Amino acid sequence: MKFRCERDVLVEALGSAGRAVSSRGGAMPVLSGIRAQLAGNDLQLTGSDTDLTIEVSITVNGESDGLVVLPGRLAAEIVRALPPGAVVVDIDEEEARITSGRAEFTIRILPAEEYPRLPEPGGEPLTIAASELSAALKQVVPAASSDDARPILTGVLLASEEGGLRLVATDSYRLAVRDLPGAAVLSEGQHVLVPSRALSELARALAGAESVDLRLGDRDASFQVGSIRLTTRLIEGEFPNYRGLIPASYPNRLTVGRDALLEAVRRVKLMAREATPVRLVMRSDGLELVAITQDVGQAHEELDAKYEGTELTVAFNPEYLLDGVDVTSGDEVVISTLDALKPAVIRSTDGGEFLYLLMPVRVS
Repeated sequence: MKFRCERDVLVEALGSAGRAVSSRGGAMPVLSGIRAQLAGNDLQLTGSDTDLTIEVSITVNGESDGLVVLPGRLAAEIVRALPPGAVVVDIDEEEARITSGRAEFTIRILPAEEYPRLPEPGGEPLTIAASELSAALKQVVPAASSDDARPILTGVLLASEEGGLRLVATDSYRLAVRDLPGAAVLSEGQHVLVPSRALSELARALAGAESVDLRLGDRDASFQVGSIRLTTRLIEGEFPNYRGLIPASYPNRLTVGRDALLEAVRRVKLMAREATPVRLVMRSDGLELVAITQDVGQAHEELDAKYEGTELTVAFNPEYLLDGVDVTSGDEVVISTLDALKPAVIRSTDGGEFLYLLMPVRVS
């Protein structure tokens, strides 16, 4: 197997496929590698840990076809370190020789026959606008849990909703809901639970793309974005009943400038040490942010804001509050509350298709 390729093209392809490579090794050391298959001038690079698979196709100057598994991280690091220009990869039965200019590396390859046979995605392809999906993923995916002890919460729910697609994620402290009207990629009543890790990688691939093709199988989902195909195993189980968490109405409503709130929270949270929350003191003449850490100090900042309701102080985890406000669109945000202990909802002033629900922190 032998081919020639521009360094930057190969670096990007190896990097994309490598993000799915298993870091655990364990029972299948071959999964620490990237599978490379050359047919003519078409090179397909595949990285997988069996839960997530990323395949990248690039065009190279092929001299002889073949199939090989390269040590994933090492191959990527070597190619990235080479000088700009053409890279030649020449592989025999035991070694891969990588050369560029006067630099030459020889690395041992992994046994290709041990690489597992990966399932082909099933289902008919359904197309979604990449820009819309990318924006939705940015808003929803960060709210998913990273705790593998609760695998259901590490997923993002994709559900059919009034002729469109709804994305939902929660880690039990916050909840993000985003609707994509008109994106009818699921049949009525259908829903799937996609690992948030896979959707984070999909968001990377969507940069600059126009559309994405989604295929849903019985146990997996596949996303095709240009020359990249990402396939992930679906999470089995029932997602929590999130609808019951969202109150039908709120008596208290704060409207405040989005950027001003972000900047103020970032400043005040400098005094929110040791898991100290930031308090929002909401009253008719505006908003005050307060953070107090015993034996360290305190911070106060006032903001112009419009408030309708009973004077109220609500405390939030500052990072979770920033996450929600940051991904809410528009110049102003609305924070709706019931009381100091019930979930608050953050939305854009125009309502929009995004909702961020945040649990308050109890303070004395």
